[in-house]
Amino acid sequence: MKIIYLANARIPTQKTHGIQIMNMSETFADLGHEVELVVPKRINDLEENPFKFYGVKNNFNIKTLWSLDLTRFGFLGFLIQSFTFGISSFFYLKKTNNDLIYGRDEFSLFFISFLKKSFVWEAHDARDNFLIRRILKKAQKIITITKGLKDFYVNRDISPEKIIVSPDGVDVNQFNINISKEEAKKKTGLHQYSKIALYSGHLYDWKGVHILAESAKLLSDSVFVFVGGNDKDINNFKNEYSQLKNIVVVGRRAHNEIPFYLKSADVLVLPNSSKEDISKLYTSPLKLFEYMASNVPIVASDLPSLREVLNEQNAVLVSPDNPNALAQGIESAFGRDDLARSALRDVEKYSWDERAKSILNNIK
Repeated sequence: MKIIYLANARIPTQKTHGIQIMNMSETFADLGHEVELVVPKRINDLEENPFKFYGVKNNFNIKTLWSLDLTRFGFLGFLIQSFTFGISSFFYLKKTNNDLIYGRDEFSLFFISFLKKSFVWEAHDARDNFLIRRILKKAQKIITITKGLKDFYVNRDISPEKIIVSPDGVDVNQFNINISKEEAKKKTGLHQYSKIALYSGHLYDWKGVHILAESAKLLSDSVFVFVGGNDKDINNFKNEYSQLKNIVVVGRRAHNEIPFYLKSADVLVLPNSSKEDISKLYTSPLKLFEYMASNVPIVASDLPSLREVLNEQNAVLVSPDNPNALAQGIESAFGRDDLARSALRDVEKYSWDERAKSILNNIK
């Protein structure tokens, strides 16, 4: 089968969607399909080869199409870029033979919906507009990353049978590395710390990073390490918590370095807030599966979105938006190797390979 993966994204990119797009493209190809990843030609400060950047096999083709890259001008620029890529995608795919178009960009798929071609939309957020409504009507299948997201679209009169729930995934071997905690600490420069609670990801409010920072005030004998974020958020976060000596802000790191940081930790923390639906109901964080594959105890907010994967046997679940509860959960998770082993066992079914097989089996 020839699969066109349509993605309105810079490749490579520091954003996490690039990890998923490249890994799914590689895995579709691993399963014996001819895969072409179609992306816009955009201004990109990252000049590294995409296959090397993401550590994936060069077993699929990347095709770039023209778009008017004006995203630096804000929302209007984003609309123009998305519209022009959608138009380019329409004319390219109109003359291209393929068996399946797979995508997660509603602008492009809106235009594709006017072609007599089969396509699948992968939804990562709850949105309702005229573009989405047409895609929901015309798509062969819809992939949602959580049951909460499926419920959102079912409540908009979409048949449950048309929607496949497929959480995000992970390359288990990339994160279950054969290295000791002490070796990982030396490699990451964290060897001077004995009790590490670590967070990896963006420093957005809805990710709960400020709740985690507040909990650091209650556990002065532990070090709280934050890996990730963009330059602006990193600087703001450092300034806000500069007085706390047990907070270490590492900043953004290449994705191939993250397994070593996770392995350096004694506890991995997923402190998502319950104040926004994207966090409470719709998110399926890549870092959740990376945490699970790292064989390190996990502490996470007790939210419906995370409960779809986590439970009391593979993580410590705590009340969200509560620094005291989070601190208690972190303290109780130190040394809980049983939780780490359970999470590692459970994550096997969330590999990219299992995800791709499940999706393709359900859309045939």
